[in-house]
Amino acid sequence: MGKKAHRFGTDAIRAGAEELSHEAQALTHDVMSVPFQLKTYRLIRKIILGFILVSIANVIFSYFFYTPKMYGILSENRETVIKYRILQDRIRAAQQQLDEIRFRDNYVYRSLFATDTLSIPGVWNPYPDAKYAPLADDQYAPLMVGTWQQLDALARTLYLESVSMDELQALSKNKEQLSAAVPAIWPIDRKALHNNHIGAFNPRRYHPILHRIVSHTGVDFGCDRGTPVYATGDATVELAEPTGYNGGYGHQVLLDHEFGYKTRYAHLSDILVKPGEKVKRGQVIARTGNTGRSSGPHLHYEVIHKGVPVNPINYFNRDMTAEEYERLMENLRDTNFEKY
Repeated sequence: MGKKAHRFGTDAIRAGAEELSHEAQALTHDVMSVPFQLKTYRLIRKIILGFILVSIANVIFSYFFYTPKMYGILSENRETVIKYRILQDRIRAAQQQLDEIRFRDNYVYRSLFATDTLSIPGVWNPYPDAKYAPLADDQYAPLMVGTWQQLDALARTLYLESVSMDELQALSKNKEQLSAAVPAIWPIDRKALHNNHIGAFNPRRYHPILHRIVSHTGVDFGCDRGTPVYATGDATVELAEPTGYNGGYGHQVLLDHEFGYKTRYAHLSDILVKPGEKVKRGQVIARTGNTGRSSGPHLHYEVIHKGVPVNPINYFNRDMTAEEYERLMENLRDTNFEKY
C-alpha cells in the first residue's frame, strides 16, 4: 500500500514538472519571437525607405546633371548631326558638279548639234510637303527634311541630264543628217525684205487693240507677193494646203525635219510641193502671198522643236556675221501683218 502511494506521488511530480517545462518553453518562444519580428519589420521598412530616397535622389540628379547613359545618347546625337552636315556638303558638291555638266550640255554640246535646251515639264517642281510629313515630329526634323529636299532636287537634275545625254548620244550617231536637217538658213532672200521689215516672235504678246494676250509663235517677213520661199533644212513635207483659211494660216506648208524639228510657212500664194515629198535645204517650196489672217503680203515662218514653238531668229546666226545678226536684232519690230 505504501509503495503504491509513493509511486503515484512520484509520477504526479514528474508529470507536473514536464508540464511546467513545456509552459516555460512556450513562454520563452513567445518572448523571443516578438523582438525578431519587430526587427525584421524595421529592416524591411528601412530598405524600402532607402530605395525610395535613392530613386528620388536619382531623379533629381538626372534632372540637373547628365548620367553616363545620357552622355552616351547625346554623343550619338551629335555624331548623327555631324554626319547629316557632311552629307549636305557632299550633296551640294555633287549639285555643283552636275550644274557644270548641265552648263556644258546647254551651251557647248547642244550648240554643236544646233539643238535647243531640253525641257521636261514639271521636272523642277518640288515634291509636296506630305512626302516629308512623317519626319515633322522629330527633334531634328528641319535637318532631316532639308537634307531630303536637297537629295530630291539632285535626283531631279540627274534625271533631266540623263535624258538629255541620251538624246545627245542619239544625235551624235546621226550628226551628218542632223546638220542638214536643222533649220539653219533664211526662208526668203534677205534682199527681198522691205527695209528689214520683220515682225518679232512673241508667244505672249499683248494686243494693243484687242486688249488681250494673242500668241505670235513665229516671225513675219515683209516682202512682195510671189517672193520665193526656201526650205530651211532637209525635210519631208507633212502638210501642203493650197486652199482654205486653215485656222488663219491660209495656204501653208509644214515640213518635218525629224530630230524633233518642224517648220511652218504660212500666208502663201503658191505651193510647189506635195505631202510626203522629200525636200532639200534651199529648195524653193512656195511663194509668198496674203492668204488667211493677213493684212499684207508677207511670210509667216515658225520653227517648232518637240511641239513647242521657238524663236526662229536664234537659228539665223549660222548664216550671218556677228555684225549682221546684231543689226537684225536692233531692227526687229513687233509688226502686225496679221488681222485679228
